[in-house]
Amino acid sequence: MVLPFLTLYLTVDRRLPASTAGMAIAIYGISAIVIAPLSGRLSDRLGGLRIMKTSLVLSGMVLLIFSFVDSLSGILAVTAVWSITSEAFRPPSMAIIGELAGPQQRKAAFALTRLAINLGMSIGPVVGGFLAIHSFKLLFYVDGATSLLAGALIAILPWRQFNPPTSEKEVVKKTNHDIIPRLRYSDVLRDRLFMYFLIAMIPIELVFFQPLAAMPLFLVRELHMTEAGFGALLAINTVIIILLEVALNAAMADWTHRYAISLGALLVGAGFGALIFVNSVYAVAATIVIWTFGEMILLPASSAFVSDIAPSKQAGAYMGLYTMGFSVAVAIGPWLGTQILEHYGSDMVWIGTFVCGCVTTAMIWFLPAIARKDQASGAKSKI
Repeated sequence: MVLPFLTLYLTVDRRLPASTAGMAIAIYGISAIVIAPLSGRLSDRLGGLRIMKTSLVLSGMVLLIFSFVDSLSGILAVTAVWSITSEAFRPPSMAIIGELAGPQQRKAAFALTRLAINLGMSIGPVVGGFLAIHSFKLLFYVDGATSLLAGALIAILPWRQFNPPTSEKEVVKKTNHDIIPRLRYSDVLRDRLFMYFLIAMIPIELVFFQPLAAMPLFLVRELHMTEAGFGALLAINTVIIILLEVALNAAMADWTHRYAISLGALLVGAGFGALIFVNSVYAVAATIVIWTFGEMILLPASSAFVSDIAPSKQAGAYMGLYTMGFSVAVAIGPWLGTQILEHYGSDMVWIGTFVCGCVTTAMIWFLPAIARKDQASGAKSKI
């Protein structure tokens, strides 16, 4: 609820320049990059549920404090702390979802998680808009309260019946002799299959965040659409995800990761690349449908792949590095897209997005070859 309105809050309510608001967003992104691998490692050592509860409670408290901070240095510092406490939730939550779902249901489970996220991103900004009309401070109070409520729910829910492998008691029992020797980050970084996968995902991750910058500029400047029209078009993405993603991934449960991730990346690249041919609202809507189907296939499959290849005692570390890739992409992707748009024109942006999709598709297609090399060298592989 707060993040979509942070720029408006700083420029309208606090009367800070737009450049300062941009600096705050950049600080949020940089802090998210830093915390992702650390959170993943801590979840392996201390238990994912403990990190999730701590993240929700602390981020809720930081949000309640945020609206009382007046100085520029204080605002930037609190933004960094808020990002660290909030984004620490993601790696352990993804690790636990993968463990609880099991190999056969991981795609559908991650799709269901994305459904919840998209519902939140649909409802939160709408409610936030009404709250902001009365007072921007209400955004912080309500968002902080919901984070605290979520932390309380995780604390009281009967998790023992699920018996997640990352439960705190199991970690405590094995800490001295089993867990610590296996939680070296050097082991994760030596996993060539995983490192290759992370590199392969970089091009398509950069494409994903073009709706934050290059795409709206292109539609408003060159196709003369209104900002409201752009927002309405993006709603197509949310509606399709809510209606179809879980069923689609349940139907694709038996697909190999290579097929699913490759197809998803190709559709995302083709969807954004097709913007080079559009000249009407309906044509833009068609491109959104294309990359939305790619997104629905790609993201659950890639999350399931990471969960499959990660050793159970290092699931958090693997998910931490995986989510860090998206944090890096959100910090670089919008800036890169706008730079290409300004200096070389929109055609080069959309050609670039298609090329990025093809690069990821081609690299993912060779995953089995990388796995065979690892097996030949004596390394264990799950693909």
